[in-house]
Amino acid sequence: MERNEWLSMSEKVLSDVKEWRKAHPKATFVEIEDEVHRRMVQLEAQLLQDAALESSSREWGRDRSEPAPTCPTCHVSLQARGKRSRTLQGNGGESVTLTRTYGTCPKCGESFFPPR
Repeated sequence: MERNEWLSMSEKVLSDVKEWRKAHPKATFVEIEDEVHRRMVQLEAQLLQDAALESSSREWGRDRSEPAPTCPTCHVSLQARGKRSRTLQGNGGESVTLTRTYGTCPKCGESFFPPR
């Protein structure tokens, strides 16, 4: 995500919290804290997604200078099987979708997203 997109998303969170506060003038500190946290997990999820997608290991198999990940069971290099998307849930409960190279072990046939 570009810097301007981050700033825009951050400004929206701030604006939404201010609007929520106006609509809930008698909210307790804990209620305000919960609302701020609920909205901040959206930024957290975007940051997690962006950081994970910056990893060079998400596109293994294209560059022969870097070895392919290995099967944790057979310890054989995986064969790249194209890109697939995987949706995970962050600690804050927000969904994070990652598109990464998917691999298959030529020995045991197990297919998965390598952990690196």
